[in-house]
Amino acid sequence: MIRLNDITSNILSYHPIADIGLIEKAYVYSAKVHKGQVRLSGEPYLTHPLEVAGILTKMKMDEVSVASGLLHDTVEDTLAELTEIEHLFGKEVAGIVDGVTKISKIHFLRKEIQQAENIKKMILAMATDIRVLLVKLADRLHNMQTLGFQPPEKQGAIAKETLDIYAPLAGRMGIYWLKSTLEDLSLFYLEPKNYEDIRLGIAQRQEGQEKFIREIKEILSKKLSESTIKATIKGRNKHFYSIYQKMMEQDLNVDQVYDILAFRIIVNSVKDCYEVLGLIHSMWKPVTGRFRDYISLPKANMYQSLHTTVISSLGERMEIQIRTWDMDRISEEGIAAHWRYKEGDGSGKEMDRQYSWMRQLLEWQKSLTDPKEFLETVKLDLFSSEVYVFTPKGEVKELPRGATPIDFAYSIHSEIGNRCIGAKVNEKIVRLTHQLKTGDIVQILTSKNHKPSKDWLKFVKTSTARTRIRQWIKKEERKDSLTIGRDILEKELKKVNLNLSRLLGSEQLLDVVHRFSLKSVDDLLANIGYGKISAKQVLNRLVPHLGIKEDKAEGFVQKIVHKIKRKREDTGIKIKGMSDMLIRFAKCCHPLAGESVIGFITRGRGVTIHSKKCRFIRDADPDRLVGVEWEPSEDVSYLARLKVTNISKKGMLANLSAIFTQCEANILDANVQTTIDKKGISTFTIEVSDYAQLRDIILKIKKIKEVLKVERV
Repeated sequence: MIRLNDITSNILSYHPIADIGLIEKAYVYSAKVHKGQVRLSGEPYLTHPLEVAGILTKMKMDEVSVASGLLHDTVEDTLAELTEIEHLFGKEVAGIVDGVTKISKIHFLRKEIQQAENIKKMILAMATDIRVLLVKLADRLHNMQTLGFQPPEKQGAIAKETLDIYAPLAGRMGIYWLKSTLEDLSLFYLEPKNYEDIRLGIAQRQEGQEKFIREIKEILSKKLSESTIKATIKGRNKHFYSIYQKMMEQDLNVDQVYDILAFRIIVNSVKDCYEVLGLIHSMWKPVTGRFRDYISLPKANMYQSLHTTVISSLGERMEIQIRTWDMDRISEEGIAAHWRYKEGDGSGKEMDRQYSWMRQLLEWQKSLTDPKEFLETVKLDLFSSEVYVFTPKGEVKELPRGATPIDFAYSIHSEIGNRCIGAKVNEKIVRLTHQLKTGDIVQILTSKNHKPSKDWLKFVKTSTARTRIRQWIKKEERKDSLTIGRDILEKELKKVNLNLSRLLGSEQLLDVVHRFSLKSVDDLLANIGYGKISAKQVLNRLVPHLGIKEDKAEGFVQKIVHKIKRKREDTGIKIKGMSDMLIRFAKCCHPLAGESVIGFITRGRGVTIHSKKCRFIRDADPDRLVGVEWEPSEDVSYLARLKVTNISKKGMLANLSAIFTQCEANILDANVQTTIDKKGISTFTIEVSDYAQLRDIILKIKKIKEVLKVERV
């Protein structure tokens, strides 16, 4: 078992000014709260946080990370409170412990394996401080090293979770020794027979391979010395899991896998890397398609190296990696390697220039001189535009940032979304406008009788939710329009002694449908209900086919027209592409002849005419707006209201009345008031023939010296 002295010695070896007192204090506290607890192995529970802290020193982490490793299970497995951790050890440590605790609560089931990528993204999004993830990876490594004490059914589940989630995360962090170790441990429990075959296969070849490795190293050393290149050469067997992957991909057994050896050449400069590559390719034949240049095109986790596979003079395939010492350190330690560059040697600036692409992965400072400076500011911002939330059954859903319970409901099923009446987030009732956060557990409350609201379109974020809501609204509006259209057409047909039910499916009615460029009778009825086609238009096209005299039909239509409060001819309005429509003027804006206007189709009530400046039109459904224009008319008059604010003076009312008389506008109502600050406010309701007449009146009133403001109300 690792001891506290080992941990403190390790951290001082690479970080001499580390706050050892913080680590010792965390050790004492952890020993106190875990007292009496034992692991399945029978060892005291304290052995686990000690081993985790030891792994973190191997990863060369700072004292805050190591202290957090000692405390990472205190909140989850003891009576310790997070507030107490913060009080004793500060916000940094408390934040890391809290993050590790939250990630540990994620339950990964075998049936959710296909969601592995979403879970990886979610964990990354939760780990806003990179140290949270590194402590969790250290925790997972020690748990895998002691997995043999778990029941067999748990061994498989934990190993699968490690292989699908945590090993790839270690790779993303650039810590390849940790990735390989987790993969090999997972393989041991998931594929014990294959693991044993690989182990025996390598053992049987071991003596010959060791001799081969020595010979290759000697050849390389001699060749590099001749070129005056200083280098360190390492040879080893590939990791078990990489051999297993090759066996599965190429359907081979272990005896048929030949390229199981890997060499690493570490040199002093990038120039030397490419020179060594040239020497190797001049000595041995490279395998086509197996060369990778990760120096000029680094991986997103900062990894850099040259990879090539060659065939030796003995016919053996071998993989060779060529890198500098800095690249090798990053390969071993991942992103944690960056804070260890010494101040004053220029490495920090050079790294900032060379790894500018790393900004895609991390938000970091330009000066990377010590662990506190770097690790305090490093944030994982890979998935800042997404949130990852759970269903009550543990399924992970990926949604855009700002998504609401409505978005979540539609991501499950359109019917769940349509019937959503409320939601619980983490067991608490929330509003439907509530914005979800990564890690939330969301439960949707539904009702069979509930329907989507048009207001939902104002706050939903996903295109799925928006599309489904609009589809439902259009579907319901079509149902209403079909009913209204059927009623309108039936009443119109009865006037000429025709029955709609008998006409359905007839060639005559279908011909009318096609002449309107529609596909079905239902489309025709819906358009009548929307007000896009009038029943009279249908009747006019249908009558000639049925042999009914036009004047008879016209007489019945006229009876309907007379029931309208204001006949179409009286309105002075022409609807573009339509005729004989029910027309009303909006009371919200009182449009006048000559003013820019637009029509709004109201189901079953014809077209309502609005001023284009009307507030109602700004928020109206654009599909229900139609172009309209004024027709010349001498007999129609319109009402308008004017509000005049002026300096109080005798004779003002007479002056205003004179202008109305001069402009031939009839005053129907007048209201005059005087304010405390000696201002007169007069409101007039007048009768005008068109917008031009009203504009003329307003301009004349504005010319009066004492008038402050004229406005239409």
